[in-house]
Amino acid sequence: MKDDNRKHPMRYSRQDIEEVKQVPDTPQTRSPAYALAFADEAFLCRDELRPVRLQLELLKPEMLMDEAGIESTIVLFGGARIPEPAKKDEARTKTLADLSKYYDEARKFSKMMTERSDGRNDVIVTGGGPGVMEAGNRGALEAGGKSIGLNIVLPHEQAPNEFVTPELCFNFHYFAIRKMHFLMRAKAVAVFPGGFGTLDELFESLTLIQTGRMKPVPFLLFGEAFWRKILNWEALADAGTISADDVNLFKFVETAEDAIAAIDNWDA
Repeated sequence: MKDDNRKHPMRYSRQDIEEVKQVPDTPQTRSPAYALAFADEAFLCRDELRPVRLQLELLKPEMLMDEAGIESTIVLFGGARIPEPAKKDEARTKTLADLSKYYDEARKFSKMMTERSDGRNDVIVTGGGPGVMEAGNRGALEAGGKSIGLNIVLPHEQAPNEFVTPELCFNFHYFAIRKMHFLMRAKAVAVFPGGFGTLDELFESLTLIQTGRMKPVPFLLFGEAFWRKILNWEALADAGTISADDVNLFKFVETAEDAIAAIDNWDA
């Protein structure tokens, strides 16, 4: 974002930020009240400013992705704890070690999709963290492309993974705005095994499609055995809490090749 993109002749806001640093040091200028509102961190963090912070978190990534020419994305959701196969012996459980194969599938899927991308469409977007997210960004980089990382500040969170394109690496305070950015440009959604966060993303995305708040897109669940073990989709349909047709909003896949074939033949 650059000030020289302005479409008006008015003074730069940044000029005033620098100008204020040169004013005489007096009780008046030291007062928090004197700080420019848009440069006052303490003011911006007040509870009353939450609507402004929500707006800023929506605008900043949106503007930067627009400037980067991002038109559509391929969304990858999946567990942060799933290790790459080379490190599966360090996994906390045998199940996590067994799920490490999906690290490779996420990596391969992202690489193959990025090779088909023109750099503007079908750009890989992940949560920017470890596990499946790392695999997605890594595959895109290996294909010579860019990818997006949507991090969020968490008490135990680490830095973004090293494979995210730096200028497309964003950090969020609000989960809701982060999830909006995942889906605003989505052309397909791929969901790999994961925990609470992955389930949250899965169900919010499916709910938006089910209720018509989002256009249907190819929606792929990697690992049929995993998903059927933790979720009884047919029981929901049998109970009438979802319609029988709702189980057709997604498809199970096992490999990157399966996923790409499903995307290419989604409406066939």
